This record gives sequence, structure tokens and C-alpha cells, in this order.
Amino acid sequence: MPPSKDNVDHRLQRLDQMRKPLVTRSIALLVGFCLFLVGLHAWSLWTARSHQLEQTAVNTANMARALASQAESSIKLGDAALVELVERYQHDGLEGAAGERLHARLRQIVAHTPELQEAFVYGADGDRLATSLPHLVNGNNADREYFIYHKTHTDLGLRVGQPIRSRSSGVLAIPLSRRINRPDGSFGGVAMASLRLQFFGRFYDRFDVGPTGTIILALDDGTLLYRRPFKASMVGTDIANGPVFQLYKRNGPVGTAMLTSKIDRIERLYSYRHLEGFPLLVASAQTKDEILAGWWTTVIKTTLVVMFAVGVLAWGGRRMIVQIRVREALDGELRNARASLELHNISLRALADSDGLTGLGNRRLFEEALEREVGRARRSGLPFALILTDVDFFKKYNDRYGHVAGDACLRQVALAIASGARRPADLAARYGGEEFALILPDTDLDGAMAVAELIREAVAELQLEHADSPNGRVTLSLGVVAGYPAREAEQPSCAWVEAADTALYDAKAAGRNRAVGRSGTERVAA
Repeated sequence: MPPSKDNVDHRLQRLDQMRKPLVTRSIALLVGFCLFLVGLHAWSLWTARSHQLEQTAVNTANMARALASQAESSIKLGDAALVELVERYQHDGLEGAAGERLHARLRQIVAHTPELQEAFVYGADGDRLATSLPHLVNGNNADREYFIYHKTHTDLGLRVGQPIRSRSSGVLAIPLSRRINRPDGSFGGVAMASLRLQFFGRFYDRFDVGPTGTIILALDDGTLLYRRPFKASMVGTDIANGPVFQLYKRNGPVGTAMLTSKIDRIERLYSYRHLEGFPLLVASAQTKDEILAGWWTTVIKTTLVVMFAVGVLAWGGRRMIVQIRVREALDGELRNARASLELHNISLRALADSDGLTGLGNRRLFEEALEREVGRARRSGLPFALILTDVDFFKKYNDRYGHVAGDACLRQVALAIASGARRPADLAARYGGEEFALILPDTDLDGAMAVAELIREAVAELQLEHADSPNGRVTLSLGVVAGYPAREAEQPSCAWVEAADTALYDAKAAGRNRAVGRSGTERVAA
């Protein structure tokens, strides 16, 4: 059977449903890949940023450790000199040659220790008793903070005092001092050695903390001793409420954090360390902007590359999607054209297989169906029936009423005959002229005779006037043949037409307007 219009439409709809998601999936794939690329880029940049900050934190921590080590070394050198001074003073005194030797020793210690600015020994009243200066210059330091402390405290340990400006040289320095006791344990004076702030400055300048980075040296009570970049006016200021000391109070002797300075409001990565055994705190810091400057350069360059790649991908993807849509549109047009062509072919096949006047199957379709159904019945062993019919006295009808009326009559008769083809396999066809045929697969003689009688009565009920017929109306004569092709000797399908034609001849000979049936080669009257 040729495909129907509904089957063609269903197949095309199914194909459309299978193809429609292609554009959507392509767009989703491109967008997903672009998002993945951007996300991967962002993750890579964030990872690089975190790594840069972590690496800088390690560097600043190492720098703070180095600064603390240097400060400890300097203080220990100064303290060693003080211990020697106190011992010499208490053991040898300052009279005569002992005083000369102590004075020479002070000059030697300061000359060979670049950290030290000067050294003094003060008596209980604050007057200078010995000095590292070339000549002893009278002076009294009883008002100095460190002197007052030792006078009022009995501990003999090292004291790191508030920063001072030397009265002899005018240089800013950090005083290191120890108490000197008399033999009876009473206050006997102070030994003091001062550390040069310039020495720390020169040492700190060796470290690269960037143009706006900083290095801090302070007492652990918050008194600032040195800050890079150096400003003399800041020496001695209180930074106890600054972020570094607040972090120190919370986290202990060592720490690293991103903090904003109260002095210049710049955000820096600070690492601090408290000196072991000494009341000092050192810190180094690099500004966040300088730490991430190289990272930002990388961000800009790689982002431009990624944006270019995403742009190229988007441009190429758009062109691809446009091409897909164009191809789908062309495919749609082709499918529509193919569908129209198939429907047209179906129509052509229907026209080729149908009779132009009556709409029933034509002679060619009848012969194909007859060959097919007889072969099927022979293979299956089922019965097969064929009805051949003729309009009685049709030539006289044409002569009296004309060919136009004759054609109209044939169309009405064809409708009556078509009513007998009730099953899908049944076929009503115009055999030729006023002759019609009806193929009835899987039908025995009784069934075929019943169908023939129904057709004859349907034509009679039309009450088509036929003045030249003995009955006064249009009637049919029908020849019916039925049997089992599988039980008979194999013969061509046209033998069934001959048998039906013989039965039709018998019906006409018996007076027309009747059906005559044959079973095989035996004659059966209706």
C-alpha cells in the first residue's frame, strides 16, 4: 500500500522533533564552554593572587626574623660592653691608672663596634665618671629616664630605654644601661651604651620592601624607635594603638596579617616578631598594591587574551549557529518539498490506480490486486472470491439518454458496488465500460453471493429509470466465483476472471438482474 498523507506528516513531525534541539544545544554548549573558560580564568587568577600574597607573607616573615636577629645581636653586643664596664668599675674603680684604662677601653669598644654611638659611666649623682669620647666632658644625666629608673629599681639586668638625643653629639640613639651597686648594695651609678639609630637605618635600607613598604622597630610598650621611611619627628611617638601592636596583643610574639596603617592609611601585609629576652618588637611590611602590581599586570594581559578567545569563540559559534539555522531552514524547505512531492506522488498513484469516471480502482489496479490476493490465498489456504458485474442493457441506456446521463448512471452504480468493499483488503474496480469487479479475499461462495445480492439490491433501490429495460429501471447482472486456490491446480489469476465472466454470462442468459455463482468448475445458481 502507498504511504498516506497522515503517515508522511507523522514521519516529518518526528524528524523535526529530533532536529529542533540542535540549535539550543549548540548555544548551551558554547555558552557553557565560555563560562567554563571565564571561570577557569578567574579561578587561575584568584589562585595566583593567593599564592602571591602567601609568598609575600613568607618573605615578610623571614625578613622580620632577620631584623629581629640583627636587633638581638646589636643589643647583646652593647650589653656585653656594659657588663664589662660594670665589672671593671666595681673591681678596679676609677682612680689613677684604672681610670685611664677604663677610658681607653670605652674608646676601643665604641671604635670597634659600629652599632654603638658612645658609652658612659655615671656616678650616683648623675655626673660623668668615664666616657668613650676623646676627653671627659663634665655633664650630668640624672634627669634621664634610664638613670631615674635604675636609681629607683634594684634589678641589675639590662635596661633598653626610651630613645634619646645625645647631649654630647646630638645624635638620636637607643640607650642600653645597667645599674651599678656599691659594695653595700646601695645605688652607685649607671653604665650606659647607646645604639645608633642610623646604624639600624643603614641596615634596614638593604631590604627591598618597595617604595611604600615599611620597617618598624619599637619598644614593646608601643614607643617607636625607628620607622622606615625615617622621620626624626616620629622617634619616640606612641604607636601602641596601631594595628601591629593590636595584632601583637591578640596573637602573641609572632604574626602576619593584612593591616591598614594609622599613620598613612595604606594597606600593607605586616609580619612582626618580638625579640626573645628583650622588650623590642620589629615588623616589616609591603603594601598590598605593590605586592599585587605584577599580578594585576598578569590579570590585564591574560584577561585580554581570554576575552579575545571568548570573542572569537562567540563569533565563530554565532556563525556556526547561523549556518545551522540556515541548514535547518534549507532542510525544512527540502522536507516540505519532499513531502509535497511524496503527496503529489501519492495523488498521482491514486490517479494512476483509479478510474477517472467512477473513482473506483482501474483495470491495472484490479489486475495487480487480483494477482496479489490469489497468491496470498494460495499460500495461506484461505478462500477467495471474485464478483464480476455488468449493467443490464447499458448500450440502450446510452442510446436513449445520452452519454452524459450514461456516465452519471455509472457513477451511481459504482457507489453501490463500492459499498460491498467493506474490509481493507476488499477492492471495487471498474473492469471496463459498464463492467465492474469486486475482489473479496478470505470469502467463501456463500459470503460472496450475499455481497453480490446486497450490491444488486442497492442498485435496484436507486430507481434509475431505464425505459428500454424489461424492469423499467437500471439493474445489474453479477457473476460470482469463489474457492480455495490452494486446493486447486495452480493456474494464472486470469482464470478467476474467466470463471466469473462465465458466471456473469449465465446470469444474463437466465434473464439478467441476478447473481450467479460458481465454485471452482461447478455451476451454482443464486
